Amino acid sequence: MSGFTPEMRARAEKICSLYPKVRSALIPLCHLAQEQAGYLREDLMIEIAELVDVTPAEVYGTASFYDMLHTEPVGKYLVGVCTNIACLMQGGEDLLEYAEEKLGVAPGGTTDDGLFTLEDMECIAHCNKAPALQVNYRFFGPVDEDGFDKMIDDLREGRLADDVPSHGTLIREERSAPIALTMDEVLKERAVSDAAIAQRKVQA
Repeated sequence: MSGFTPEMRARAEKICSLYPKVRSALIPLCHLAQEQAGYLREDLMIEIAELVDVTPAEVYGTASFYDMLHTEPVGKYLVGVCTNIACLMQGGEDLLEYAEEKLGVAPGGTTDDGLFTLEDMECIAHCNKAPALQVNYRFFGPVDEDGFDKMIDDLREGRLADDVPSHGTLIREERSAPIALTMDEVLKERAVSDAAIAQRKVQA
C-alpha cells in the first residue's frame, strides 16, 4: 500500500519519468514526500527507495544530509532567523532571542500547537534586508520585533497563505517536461562558460 496519496503517487511517477536515470529523482521525490507529510516519514522513504531503485538507507542518508529535508516532524511553519554577519550586525541575535521569547521555544524546538519550528540560520542571502528571516524558505526583511509579531499573527490567522504555503511545499509550479538539452549541448555550454572565466582571470 502506498504511503503517498493517489495524487502524490501520480506526481511521483511523473517526476521519475523526467530523468534519464531514475535515481536522479531522489531529491525531488524527497521534497514531494515532505510536501505531503511536512517531513520524511519512514514509509515514504521506503517507497521513494522502491521508485528510484536504491535502498531505504540511501534515501535516509540523503535526507539526513540536507538541511531542507527533515526526518522528524517539524511545525507547519519553519521560521529561520539569520544570525550571520550582515544580520548579526543589524540585530539578528536580538531578533532570534525575541523569537525564542515570543514562540516559547529554543532553536530546533516546535511550539506546542505544532505551528512553528524555530531555527538559527546561517546566511540566507538576503543581506540587504538585514535582519532577515525565512518562513518555509520565503524571505522576510528587514524584521524588527513589531514586524515579527505581525508576521506570526498573520501566519496564525492564514493571512499569508498565498505567500507562505505549509512546510514542504517548495514550488507551486510543477515541472512537466524533461530537460531539453542533450549532454553534448550541456558540455558545449560549460566549455563556453569555462573559457569566459579563464579569460577574465587572464585579464585580471
